[in-house]
Amino acid sequence: NGYRFVWEFTPSQGNGTIAAVALTSKQGGVAAYGSMENSKVAFYQIMETRLETQTVEELAELFSAVEVDFENNLLISMRFQDSAVIIHKRRLPVFTLGLNDRLNDTTNDLLEEKVITCSTFKFIGSYTPYGDFLDGHDGYWYGFANQANSSGDAKMYWVKIKKDDYTMTEGVWTLSNCYLKAIGYFKVDTYAQRGVRGVIRNGYLYLTAYNDEGIYKINLSNSTDVTLIPFGFISAGKSQTGSVTCANYLFMVNDLIIGWDYQIKPDDTVVQTVGSTRILNLGTPLFQYKEFCFGWGGNYGSDYRMCFLLTPYLASINNLSTAVVKTTDKTMKITYELTEEAS
Repeated sequence: NGYRFVWEFTPSQGNGTIAAVALTSKQGGVAAYGSMENSKVAFYQIMETRLETQTVEELAELFSAVEVDFENNLLISMRFQDSAVIIHKRRLPVFTLGLNDRLNDTTNDLLEEKVITCSTFKFIGSYTPYGDFLDGHDGYWYGFANQANSSGDAKMYWVKIKKDDYTMTEGVWTLSNCYLKAIGYFKVDTYAQRGVRGVIRNGYLYLTAYNDEGIYKINLSNSTDVTLIPFGFISAGKSQTGSVTCANYLFMVNDLIIGWDYQIKPDDTVVQTVGSTRILNLGTPLFQYKEFCFGWGGNYGSDYRMCFLLTPYLASINNLSTAVVKTTDKTMKITYELTEEAS
């Protein structure tokens, strides 16, 4: 009247303290967040809203999103214009829907604007301004701007803005013997365009090396603390979005950093995966709420808001009454039964 699943672990597998056993989805079990066989099944698209009535400027507001506060129905967008950082706090219905909110998922009303004038920080370039804003997940937003360099020292402009009172510090880093890709770009002309190349994790900025043979880990509090994490192979260095005007080369799910053909685990171990377009048209960071991810982006005037289910979710969590310690001198077998019971 049901199913029995059996997993067997060799001495080298599953070692550590085990406090719970959980099932995931079939898709999540194929390759988790990516392997040398498959890197696409982790992101299952469950919604796509075509943005057809917005002006280019309205789309630029969405594409410049830096943070989404799902519980409080807020979107934070940040742009650099005329020597100033412009921060917009906008209403984004998630868990509450007002009488005047549109049912097609496009409500995005401006609630608050803050303009912070900079004396040092700037985006670089005129035709394509290079720079990007990221959520530090530490009570601050950060802005960075640099040009790609294949030799010499990397020069990076930065700004740090406190979320609760908008106080700001800024400066310029000279990163000795660092050869970096440009962190990102933002442009509004015929189309709204954004490219994202960096992420922040645990107080460090991660940005790929110019030659695609590794990734730099830069301490946000001490720019002399820079580590090059080698991949052990040459990455293809492609965007994961499959579009031209919007691109995302690096995003983070939980505490796992994901690139085109690699992952950076929480301990900075590199895992090579098969290269794959995972999320079409994404031009923003990937905003996560539990097992769901959201983002905005487009390609040559076809623009979207997208939602994805992370398929390696914990569909059934069973806490053990006593934790089990698995060591290399033990094998282990887990039997998991799902049965139907009469109501």
